[in-house]
Amino acid sequence: MANTPADLDPTVRVRFCPSPTGNPHVGLVRTALFNWAFARHHGGTLVFRIEDTDAARDSEDSYNQLLDAMRWLGFNWDEGPEVGGPHEPYRQSQRMDIYADVAAKLHEGGFAYHCYCNTEELDARREAARAAGKPSGYDGHCRELTADQVAVYRTEGRQPILRFRMPDRTIVFDDLVRGRLSFEPENVPDYGIVRANGAPLYTLVNPVDDALMGITHVLRGEDLLSSTPRQVALYAALAEIGVGTGTTPRFGHLPYVMGDGNKKLSKRDPQASLNLYRERGFLPEGLLNYLALLGWSLSEDQDRFSMDELVAAFDIAKVNANPARFDLKKCESINADHLRLLAPDEFARRLVPYLQAPGLLPAESAGGPTPSQLDLLAKVAPLTQERMVVLSEIVTMAGFLFVDPADFTVDPEDAAKVLNSDARPVLEASIKALEQLGDFTPEPIQAALREALVDGLGIKPKFAFTPLRVAVTGRRVSPPLFESMELLGRPETLRRLTAALELVPAS
Repeated sequence: MANTPADLDPTVRVRFCPSPTGNPHVGLVRTALFNWAFARHHGGTLVFRIEDTDAARDSEDSYNQLLDAMRWLGFNWDEGPEVGGPHEPYRQSQRMDIYADVAAKLHEGGFAYHCYCNTEELDARREAARAAGKPSGYDGHCRELTADQVAVYRTEGRQPILRFRMPDRTIVFDDLVRGRLSFEPENVPDYGIVRANGAPLYTLVNPVDDALMGITHVLRGEDLLSSTPRQVALYAALAEIGVGTGTTPRFGHLPYVMGDGNKKLSKRDPQASLNLYRERGFLPEGLLNYLALLGWSLSEDQDRFSMDELVAAFDIAKVNANPARFDLKKCESINADHLRLLAPDEFARRLVPYLQAPGLLPAESAGGPTPSQLDLLAKVAPLTQERMVVLSEIVTMAGFLFVDPADFTVDPEDAAKVLNSDARPVLEASIKALEQLGDFTPEPIQAALREALVDGLGIKPKFAFTPLRVAVTGRRVSPPLFESMELLGRPETLRRLTAALELVPAS
């Protein structure tokens, strides 16, 4: 599967422009993914822009989290922070002079006007409009103020906002996801673009940057659809005053991502946080594979695919406009598939941070894992890879191999269920058999224990080996028992079996 020559269009320019407020969420990641895939499919440019004009909500910590998230996900941007480009700077907080200049030109050109209405007046007129069954948007009260009216307002100390003058015509555009859409003028009233204190609003800065940066396609969430006719009109005005290329981008509005209860997945939903998936040990490629399925599919019979396959096949026209439901179980299943596709050495490499987090391996600041620890990890990785869904499970799955012997403990719940009085003869016979064993490798270990327990005590394997598993690994679920004993070594295995005897109640 590969891009065809007809798909390639280096003039394609898309942008991903999040606000640095709080932790990144999966809906934001899905938007970034579709923009990235669209740019790469066409051989175009991905612009990464930071919309940080809201000083009250934006933070430097969130900004750094965004950059870290983009790097972790593998999104390589062509222009933006840390990369640069011909349209620097790419943080809106550093472009205020540009917005002020454009706003002045819009006002001078008659495309915007000063509005002196205060909040109480606006609310009263909206209520009256609703009572009369009319649209309750701004009614154009300040569109044609006389000099005398302006003088009165200024005498009262009112500071105006700058409001864009919407044209008295139907706004029509072809949405790449939803087809042809039209908006009547009575449903798209004049709107504010600059606050009374001079601060530019999103409604101005976003289209201005798109125009100046030559953005050709805007792929964004459905929640922003209602603002599109306003932006289409603003692009036309920007062209009239000589800002940008004079070309209006093509829009594609992506479907909502739904959570529980048929509600849009919000930032407050626990399963929406990208940090949750990183901490649990989702692979970037596994998470992105699933997020791509929220509104798009490679084919009817293929849910799992690589990022190269996604890029080669991505077609914005095939995005489904209907809301997509986030299914955590499906997300986990796809991630598990990607875990199993990793080469053993790559799988082991990705496990390291999850063993470092609880101190089972030394942190990089402390010198990192020793060669012997890495060798042990390389041996245990193939034993766990088929059993895991997320990388963090390595701690419970194989932490018993890395923990300091003095800190090893048996799960109390598993001990209560398994290490009962019936386990005593099992443990005693196992200790005796393993003490006498010459070759401490899986096959001889299994043969010796089977002879001692199954043949010698007449216990079924399920009941014979479960107490040993709990005693040696601390849990009822673990990598293969006999391979685990080999990796622990005879002295530590015998020590743990002996210690388990102390947990068995007296008969």
